Amino acid sequence: MADPTLFAQIKDPSNRADPYPLYARLRGHPVTRQDDGSYLVSSHAAIRALLFDPRISSADLPPAHSPPTGNPLKDWILRPIKDEIVSRHRPLIFRDPPDHDSLRNIVMTQFTPERVHGMKARTESLVGELLDKCRGRDEICVVDDLAYPLPVTIICEMLGVPREDEPRFQGWATQLATALEPDARHDEETQAENRRTFDTISDYMKGLIKEKRRKPQDDMLSGLAAKTKAGAMGDFDLIATSILLLVAGHETTVNLITNGMLTLLRHPDEMERLKHDPERAPRLIEELLRFEPPVHFRTRKALADIPISGQVIPKDAAVVLLFAAANRDADRFPDPDRFDPDRPDNQHFGFGGSLHYCLGAPLARIEGDVALVTLARRLVNPRLIDDPPPYRDGASLRGPKSLRLRIDGIA
Repeated sequence: MADPTLFAQIKDPSNRADPYPLYARLRGHPVTRQDDGSYLVSSHAAIRALLFDPRISSADLPPAHSPPTGNPLKDWILRPIKDEIVSRHRPLIFRDPPDHDSLRNIVMTQFTPERVHGMKARTESLVGELLDKCRGRDEICVVDDLAYPLPVTIICEMLGVPREDEPRFQGWATQLATALEPDARHDEETQAENRRTFDTISDYMKGLIKEKRRKPQDDMLSGLAAKTKAGAMGDFDLIATSILLLVAGHETTVNLITNGMLTLLRHPDEMERLKHDPERAPRLIEELLRFEPPVHFRTRKALADIPISGQVIPKDAAVVLLFAAANRDADRFPDPDRFDPDRPDNQHFGFGGSLHYCLGAPLARIEGDVALVTLARRLVNPRLIDDPPPYRDGASLRGPKSLRLRIDGIA
């Protein structure tokens, strides 16, 4: 039997820099029950099967439960109504069909390939501007100087958020991303802060949506607001969706760029090849998504007893799909612990899969491509100051908190 404490070890910050030996131990038992009652799924074949299994639900968040206020009117009437609204109108990554499908289809009317690819030139310009600000320095932080400001600016511009409000969104996105961490869902202090943040950003979005309806522009939020006004999506779902687009369009891309630069610095031959042959970037991005994915796992809930890989996941059990473990499954990827951008048939889970395949995958690929090619070509003799670097708290959204580099200049 696999160690029933392995998930606790994976979530332990002391293992954040290198959880891959733990994933390797798990793959010997593709489906294992842990001490907390959850079932870990670690093989590529088992995860792929469950992603397409209708008995696995993404609606696994606990019901909303606001704390008592001491005001009888609010506690007996308003608070239950608010909790019911929040529970029924979760972001679409926490919804199942048919709600998930209808919401996703509406979003895709605005998040079009034309709009996404139209942001490439803006991404190139912004990356150049961010690096130009670092001229004259002998040290930079990839996270603070590029990986955070780039995606938040891009997604805010696509949504139609005024430039002066963009700095507020970075803190909001970072806080709300904790909803993907299983332990944070049951931590009262984190939950209280998430509620305050969600209320704050919801109030902001309500005002912005009202302004978009009054004075629509050529942006995603104006398009979505017009559709909700026509009855295609309710206002509660629109607010939840706009918040999701902000968080998902930001946090994961930060990790993609930062993990990518760290990997290139550890493989200087690949850095050099990318510098002289930027056409390698798409293949390199796909291998990064397999080798060091931005999201290491997602949680689900079993709607029925599910036999799989010699085990039975019981109804109502929490299920953890360990994408990062499956991405290094030797049964699917030859020599899986080797970073190889020329790897053929690279069907990774870097963006999840099935119905919940990442909406923003094309945009993240563009941002990662432009950022890494530009860093490789413009940084003169970059060297890691800390290896391993300090990591962020989250085990699911895993990436360095900072990535400090010593440089000889910026070309």
